[in-house]
Amino acid sequence: MNVMQRYEAMEYAAAPEGRGEADKWLASRKFDQALFIAGEWRKAASGKTFDVREPSTGKKLCAVSEAGKADIDDAVAAARKALPRWQAAGGYARARVLYAIGRAMQRNARLFAVLESIDNGKPIRESRDIDVPLAVRHFIHHAGWAQRLDREFPDHAGVGVAGQIIPWNFPLLMLAWKIAPALAAGCTIVLKPAEFTPLTAILFTEICERAGVPKGVVNIVHGGPEAGAAIVDHPDIDKIAFTGSSEVGKIIRRATAGTGKKLSLELGGKSPFVVFEDADLDSAVEGLVDGIWFNQGQVCCAGSRLIVQEGIAEAFYAKVKARMRQLRVGDPLDKNTDIGPLVDTAQLERVAGMVKEGSRQGASCWQPEMALPASGYYFLPTLATDVAPANILAQEEVFGPVLAAMTFRDISEAVELANNTRYGLAASVWSENINVALAVAPQLKAGVVWINGTNMFDAAAGFGGYRESGFGREGGREGMFEYLTLRKKPAAPLKAIEAPAAIEPVEADFIDRTPKLFIGGKQVRPDGNYAYQVADAKGRLAGEAGLGNRKDIRDAVSAARACKAWPTATAYNRSQVLYFLAENLSLRANEFAERLVGLTGASAKAARAEVDASVERLFEAAGMADKFEGAVHQPPARVVTLALHEPVGVIGMVAPDTQPLFGLVAMLAPALAMGNTVVAVPSQRWPLLATDLYQVIETSDVPAGAVNIVTGRRAELAKVLARHDDVDGLWLVAEAEICKEAEFDSTGNLKRIWATHGRAVDWIAGDGALEPMLRRSVEVKNVWVPYGD
Repeated sequence: MNVMQRYEAMEYAAAPEGRGEADKWLASRKFDQALFIAGEWRKAASGKTFDVREPSTGKKLCAVSEAGKADIDDAVAAARKALPRWQAAGGYARARVLYAIGRAMQRNARLFAVLESIDNGKPIRESRDIDVPLAVRHFIHHAGWAQRLDREFPDHAGVGVAGQIIPWNFPLLMLAWKIAPALAAGCTIVLKPAEFTPLTAILFTEICERAGVPKGVVNIVHGGPEAGAAIVDHPDIDKIAFTGSSEVGKIIRRATAGTGKKLSLELGGKSPFVVFEDADLDSAVEGLVDGIWFNQGQVCCAGSRLIVQEGIAEAFYAKVKARMRQLRVGDPLDKNTDIGPLVDTAQLERVAGMVKEGSRQGASCWQPEMALPASGYYFLPTLATDVAPANILAQEEVFGPVLAAMTFRDISEAVELANNTRYGLAASVWSENINVALAVAPQLKAGVVWINGTNMFDAAAGFGGYRESGFGREGGREGMFEYLTLRKKPAAPLKAIEAPAAIEPVEADFIDRTPKLFIGGKQVRPDGNYAYQVADAKGRLAGEAGLGNRKDIRDAVSAARACKAWPTATAYNRSQVLYFLAENLSLRANEFAERLVGLTGASAKAARAEVDASVERLFEAAGMADKFEGAVHQPPARVVTLALHEPVGVIGMVAPDTQPLFGLVAMLAPALAMGNTVVAVPSQRWPLLATDLYQVIETSDVPAGAVNIVTGRRAELAKVLARHDDVDGLWLVAEAEICKEAEFDSTGNLKRIWATHGRAVDWIAGDGALEPMLRRSVEVKNVWVPYGD
């Protein structure tokens, strides 16, 4: 074949990346001594090892030491011992170490890339051009955060010992996303790589030795579920960071319930790839290749659901099929390869089984005609059309090179289809009309939205999801908060204030009026038609309060979800309403102070101070409604990233008996300021302050359903809120057992939880201050907007 014939055929000759250095490294390592604990390499205490195989051939690469509980105990002890010295080293010293790690990784970039492709099966172009440079970027970026920690995060310190568990799809990159911010914050680390892909973590450990990481600061232990469970369950670990499946994330949420451990979860996804009829279709096809066939589709944010406008669907499908025919499936070390093997035979069987089931459920599955390599775990790229919204390929994460396609007619239908998933990690929107794209992006329930692009990442821009895609962010300023905690004095135990066993009746000179619940802007009777007596400070009957139940909470959540006026109001309008609410409470300050004195026995001075603090908090939250904003990031590419603050959604609240007015207001004010709607369970002991407060709310232009108040027994109502899958967040200032049960019960939709675990809250300078409460009131959505030709 001559040059002209080759040009016309556009056939590629093999372009293999050399693996000689990687093979030398593999031959030189003692993999049965691969645990790195307290700065030393060691065997597992049990002597066990597990085999690591090359996905492209199925051949055994090595046998790596398998950590058990005893090894995890040693690693945690080493991390705990190293913690005080690492924190005392200061930001500059930590920055130097982070920078040294990044530079050493740059010097070994080619070896990292080749090992990653051998171990994981991803094409060398991806590991060389994306994974390794981005991992380096995270360490150098976080060196800056380390040095500026005290200035940028005043009154914060590292949370302590961090237990980190990472997956096999991005072994090195996930390691960097976890370790870099933890080191910058002053945490020490126990990290477990995935058992399928330990090699680059072992090479990284060698880098740590050379870069001057003090002994015990980074401990890397290899193993399977036993090692992971030992990390999650260890009582001396302060923070768990997990990336993996939603099912395992839920197990971890339940396992950590009630422990007080800080938790971040980056879980699965079923990301929509939305193509409007005015999109550049050829560019969208190339974006789709990156969106779903990048890393063989083994990506949590893969654009696995193609949602294309009806008028262009057939033309677009034709372009997609034509492009699929040109994809090169083969050796991941060949620089021309587009799709390598899946990571393991079990993954191959899972993907094949899901495609078969999707076909059985009515999807038309198409694959290009091409030969697969004779060995290895390869699966052909697949396009599924005629996919019903309920089809398994549209709802479940396949984690393979499988694209499910469906059509829409207008913007509202596109948004509805895109959000028709329990996940919410990422989305991609394609339109040449930037007004359309920027109108759609905020409506998508996803932590990251790419406009006319896909799979764009940077250390400066946070990454993470909504819903069952987990909570917390990795990267950016918000990612640093995941490894920080407020420096504060130990909180006092939450005071239990029990009603007297016998309540003394009193003669009243008024017609009895039992306050009702407040749901959907109306005063309503409890579903069960029961009430309970409320005693004043002297044990006398002060009145009765409605005894709310499960049905009342359901009605309140429905009202909160139906309230569209508040989340869609401008921040300026929300601030005006909150100012008005503060004004109206201030006008009744004497009345509320007298009520506090009579109910709680507080002194007149203390009662007035609590009312004044409540008014001030409303006033402060009103002032911040249009000032607690997101940011604009400028990654090292022709793109601008808008880090938007969005409301969490429906937030359930369980308020304390101590400071029953201020405690409730301090929770309501920031949530409302950020556009959330609320279902509040007020003080069980003194609920009449909340029923007095809703009279103020009714006269302050607060839209119906924005605030709902259900009085009753907090343990029962907290459980209902925790189990309700249409509640997006839950804040509990309550007894330890109530908090533990709520965290355990919240796994249905992995709602965001803030729980005090039986400790009192400092509403002025601690966790209950306005700024940390505002942070809990928002999700950070990063919208990526490319620019230029």
